[in-house]
Amino acid sequence: MSRRGRGESSVYQEGDHWRGAIDLGYGPDGRRIRKKVRGRSRSEVVRKLRDLHREMDAGVSPTDERLTVAAFLDRWVDSLEGQVSAKTLDSYSDTVRLHLRPGLGRVAVRKLSVAQVDGLWRSKRAAGYSANSIRIMRSVLRRALGQAEREGVVLRNVAALSGAPRLDAAEGRALSVDQARELLEAVRGHRHEPLITVMLAFGLRRGEALGLHWSALDLEAMTLRVTHGVKRVTDRTGSDRRTRLEVGDLKTRRSRRTLYLTPELVELLKRHRARQAGERMAAGAAWQDHGLIFATEVGTPLDPDNFSHVFTRLTARAGLGHWHPHDLRHSGASLMLAQGTDLYVVSEVLGHASIAITKDVYGHLVEGHKREAAKAMSDALFGEFGSHFGSHGGAQ
Repeated sequence: MSRRGRGESSVYQEGDHWRGAIDLGYGPDGRRIRKKVRGRSRSEVVRKLRDLHREMDAGVSPTDERLTVAAFLDRWVDSLEGQVSAKTLDSYSDTVRLHLRPGLGRVAVRKLSVAQVDGLWRSKRAAGYSANSIRIMRSVLRRALGQAEREGVVLRNVAALSGAPRLDAAEGRALSVDQARELLEAVRGHRHEPLITVMLAFGLRRGEALGLHWSALDLEAMTLRVTHGVKRVTDRTGSDRRTRLEVGDLKTRRSRRTLYLTPELVELLKRHRARQAGERMAAGAAWQDHGLIFATEVGTPLDPDNFSHVFTRLTARAGLGHWHPHDLRHSGASLMLAQGTDLYVVSEVLGHASIAITKDVYGHLVEGHKREAAKAMSDALFGEFGSHFGSHGGAQ
């Protein structure tokens, strides 16, 4: 038989335990929604109900207090399908599966603390993960808990409050001018010669270069628009394949940019187009036109990994050792700066989100130009007076 305290109709005893409930109004289906709690004593239940009222007043949704970080992250990832690109969804899913669920998944999402999140980052650092990898993990958790905060599942985003790992920007590996020339000489006549040359000349990302379209090439204006990228994503079409290649729009405004071609590059692309026309004729009905400048012999997108393997073999054959296509990006940036190109222009060509990124990664390469600028200013300001001033050894 149940007993209820006077004036506390929502608190009652049931067997050896006490229970309580609060009314949350009505749901979309018109049914009344009630949140129930349980405790070993009436006072414990009353305290839990008061805590619920306080959280509701603060805008927190009275979700199941046993909801774990793992369950919430799984729900969040599922909700992203169709809202983000397939590549982004794959990246988030992998980060959750490999790092966030194993490290934090068993914790109740409402009880997750900054200390626990910071502890995960420290353990990842100790395990040998780079600061950039941990930054990505933190970014994914921050976005997920941002959704939890908007839904009222949590009061605050503890990932946003956690300590961001300090990034020591890697300078990257770059070809020297002589090495770059040796590479271009070694690939002369190869069907990937135009692709490698364009990547080196503009520091293009591998996916960006493979996503270049003929429709974005203006031979009269000698410009080439970077608008798309090729990437491998999880195949969610129901086929037997695990992954597939996708040609998609570049996400950010800075990534979508215009490249200004030289007459040599224009001529190289013209020859490449003629070569591709021959491949189209040879393929016949097997040709699949995707409008790509750099495609397979049947017109389909080049697999980024396959291209990387071919590129590594070419650099080895050239006597340069083992190089990756991403090294062409660092090489292009380094060569531009070595020729005195302004850092802002290099940032625009590379498609960096901000000049700050370019400065962090390549700022050390402009030290010589800074010295030249200082000398030029000294000559302009002091001239002959400068030598006269120096002979006096300063103020008397």
